[in-house]
Amino acid sequence: MAKGRSPDPKNREAVAGQCRRSQEKTVGSGSASGTRWELSFLSQIAGFRSRCIVRHSPLACVLRSVSLAPVNTRSHLALLLSFPLFLMPVMSASASDAEASFSRDRPRKIIFQTDWYPQAEHGGFYQASVKGFYREAGLDVTLVPGGPGAGATQRVARGEADVGMGRSDTVMLATVNQGLPLLLIAAITQHDYEALLVHEASPIRSFADLEGRTIIASPGQPWIPFLQKKLKITFALTTAKGGLDAFLADPSAVQQCIYTNEPFTARQHGAHVRILPIASAGYDVYTALFCRRDFAEHNPAATRAFVAASLRGWRDYLENDPNSAFAEILRLNPKLSRELLIFSRDEMIRHHVTAGESQKGESLGRLSPSRLHEQITALTELKILTSLIAPEAIASWDYLPAEAK
Repeated sequence: MAKGRSPDPKNREAVAGQCRRSQEKTVGSGSASGTRWELSFLSQIAGFRSRCIVRHSPLACVLRSVSLAPVNTRSHLALLLSFPLFLMPVMSASASDAEASFSRDRPRKIIFQTDWYPQAEHGGFYQASVKGFYREAGLDVTLVPGGPGAGATQRVARGEADVGMGRSDTVMLATVNQGLPLLLIAAITQHDYEALLVHEASPIRSFADLEGRTIIASPGQPWIPFLQKKLKITFALTTAKGGLDAFLADPSAVQQCIYTNEPFTARQHGAHVRILPIASAGYDVYTALFCRRDFAEHNPAATRAFVAASLRGWRDYLENDPNSAFAEILRLNPKLSRELLIFSRDEMIRHHVTAGESQKGESLGRLSPSRLHEQITALTELKILTSLIAPEAIASWDYLPAEAK
């Protein structure tokens, strides 16, 4: 928060002299003079108000106003009535001083750390960037691609990025177990797109059929003990090496995947595949936007502007022509194909991944307190999260547009 400057002594005495002269003219007996004093006094309060915003501390101005006031009931009443009006703009000015003004001509710079290389699952952000939605909101946003070991939570916590994206369970663990000062501010997906990929002819038709199997997956992910405890099953894990090579070579293989991505690649190689979405087993986390708690508190307008412009980009990407985002993604990540981008976007729409289902109370950007509570409870019962916390301890709804609350 910006510190206020000390009042100029000459100006301070001039203001005090004004008040003394006003007091000398109006103090006396009779209701008319009292009324005139009250009006004059309120006028002086208004003057102090404007001066205090830029030069005086609130406490000094209040004390000076009190010392100049004559002792009578109505003047004290005038002071009491004017005090909240006096104090609130000062508090507001102090908050706005901490956040430099920004506009389209003077944009606020924001570094945004994504969770992977540019892909269709980031399309709304690239749509907002290329189509100028961030710029219209007074922001100059730099999208920093992620990748293996990018560590978005650590980068945001260290101040290397202002906002990041990641799974809500990952942010919870970083906040509670590691003590990182992070805050969830919006949901990018209403449903998790993690899944298990199996061959069409596989006898595995449900999660219960995983008993005794080996899954190609990254160890340490919360959904693994969740499935094992909820379904009372056991299965082994092996780390994926070489993308889908091991899966494609073994008709009995089961591999973790993002169902908006890997099924397309598998089919491109001639495989007939099915998916078991992790969310259908009851473990359904958000992909969310998060930032440092102090960043949001010190930059509330910029945080709201970023969230609103990002959601605008997502809505435009999903409901209108996505080619602006596609072109930028392909420019940044030429290894992808346009066909993959089309598949991914279509799957996001078909599975209601981002916008959710309105009949279930879901909407673009919304963070459900009850769903966050369910995630926290599940992680605590699995002894993955070290303490049971309220959703408000790791999320804020202050930065969402009204339609997403």
